[in-house]
Amino acid sequence: MRIPDSEFKITFARSSGAGGQNVNKTSTKVFAHWPVGRSRVLNLEERGRVRMKLANRINNNDELVVSSEEERSQAQNRAKVTARLRFLVAQALRVPKKRRPTRPM
Repeated sequence: MRIPDSEFKITFARSSGAGGQNVNKTSTKVFAHWPVGRSRVLNLEERGRVRMKLANRINNNDELVVSSEEERSQAQNRAKVTARLRFLVAQALRVPKKRRPTRPM
């Protein structure tokens, strides 16, 4: 499943941590907001699965929010945050195998 970049809303903020004085003047922290309910790539069942599995990352606006501030550059953090969001959604959509009980010998 491929989430198009047009469905993301990317915002930036000042980051903490490594970077020296550069941190004080550049906004390198990246937030990716993805509206689960308005997504065109998910059907109703998949939306429910994403909402259930990623409930702690979904805000009151029904948006999945992921952030990254690990790198010193805004572009690297942006790439990281979109990859992480796509990975989380792919993991949430994975249907677990049904457990078949076995008898002890």
